Amino acid sequence: MSSLTLDRPPSPVVGSGARVPHAIVIGSGFGGLAAAVRLGARGYRVTVLEKLDQPGGRAYVFRQDGFTFDAGPTIVTLPKVFEELWSVAGRTFSDDITLEPIDPYYQIRFDDGETYTECSDLDAMRREIARLAPGDVEGWERFLAKSKDIYEVGFEKLSNVPFGSLASMAKVLPEFIRLQSWRSVHGLAASYVKDPRIRIALSFHPLFIGGNPFAVTSIYCLITYLQNKFGVWFPRGGTGALVKGLVGLIEGQGNSIRYDSEVAAITVEGGRATGVRLASGETLAADIVVSNADAAWTYGKLLPAEVRRRWTDKKLENARYSMSLFVWYFGTKRQYRGVPHHTILLGPRYKELLRDIFDRKVLAPDFSLYLHHPTATDPSLAPEGCDGFYVLSPVPNLASGIDWAHAAEPYRRAIAEFLGRTVLPGLEDNIVTSRIVTPNDFQTRLRSVLGAAFSFEPVFTQSAWFRPHNRSEEVDRLFLVGAGTHPGAGLPGVLSSARVLDSVVPHGADLARES
Repeated sequence: MSSLTLDRPPSPVVGSGARVPHAIVIGSGFGGLAAAVRLGARGYRVTVLEKLDQPGGRAYVFRQDGFTFDAGPTIVTLPKVFEELWSVAGRTFSDDITLEPIDPYYQIRFDDGETYTECSDLDAMRREIARLAPGDVEGWERFLAKSKDIYEVGFEKLSNVPFGSLASMAKVLPEFIRLQSWRSVHGLAASYVKDPRIRIALSFHPLFIGGNPFAVTSIYCLITYLQNKFGVWFPRGGTGALVKGLVGLIEGQGNSIRYDSEVAAITVEGGRATGVRLASGETLAADIVVSNADAAWTYGKLLPAEVRRRWTDKKLENARYSMSLFVWYFGTKRQYRGVPHHTILLGPRYKELLRDIFDRKVLAPDFSLYLHHPTATDPSLAPEGCDGFYVLSPVPNLASGIDWAHAAEPYRRAIAEFLGRTVLPGLEDNIVTSRIVTPNDFQTRLRSVLGAAFSFEPVFTQSAWFRPHNRSEEVDRLFLVGAGTHPGAGLPGVLSSARVLDSVVPHGADLARES
């Protein structure tokens, strides 16, 4: 790798001889890759800088012993956000990516062994609700209608709004009030249905974007409608196929990604981002910088304190961060054909366990799990006759002080024992490959503050205008995308953060004229 210092990016000449402005994107998670595609389509020469040895960030792909494990996101719930990206790059999404429908969407297994299955057939869902809680069918239908209302405002109207000023927030406050956004997701669900199991089924989704259902704003009830409207999908080849596809779009635009290139600082002159300095000491100049690094890391570690007026060290220290995750990836030498693609296994406690994770920050002896079984849909992700899984357990972030060097293996064994006596009989005798990821990995590999898996917790006071803005409030020509900025975590949210750039980043030709 070159160790040269570039005082100015090369200046390709197009058309009338105007200089093509240079954009640096820090990080190749979904937000960074999407940002690079959009910037490439808007007249920028783009360099993506990635700390790791391959793209994806949280969507990194582990390959070992013939198994392929997606490290992070496991499903697509809004294909149109990807289709739009391919269109922006002048290609057709379906030419590169094949999406397989997942239906039923998932199964919830309660601690007593009872199950609840979510699927696309609304008549089947009415029967499922009636089987568990006959008195809640009408309330469930009203909740679906409410979820649609929230989606049409919260996602269709607001996910692409920059919220760069307090006035923009004030303009939508009446809608937030009408939608009861001050209530929690669980609180809103509980106002429609009475059975505790149905309340859980309608409110657990924020856990997939780092939020406690008892604390996160009810705007996230939109997820229920989103999955029913657009379905749940799995890319053939895993979500790593989406990462590979986006990299292909970037390279097809003539732009590049550099790996093993950790950014140590964003350089600033006269209140304007001018480029970056790598951990190697190399400096790269740029006309704009887009950070897909963790938002708290971007402000706390990549920008000097003297240029930060809002996101000060004290504010970052006092912010509420999401929980972290313990993830165990494993492959078996036998297949478990009756296990669906997605299973949520609940322990004996729900609200109290979440309190342990988010508030008390203790590692409880019980747990609730998300079991991902991708080979149920795509057997090519494992050797013939084998199965691949990952099981995810929400755990406290590193503010807990948990020593994961000692806690990880006992925790894994407890999870393996639980799975072996519930949905994966004989598990321990059939494991042929294994890998674990702890909160320490989120902090060291992904540079996520406190090992928080989803950056800032999406409570109301850390949403919309209160979240880090897509156009930095601190430094000119610095922009942020990803889970920690508006509109939030999850693939639709992260890709929407990149879409916001279209309205806050000047077109490359306009910037070139300014220069």
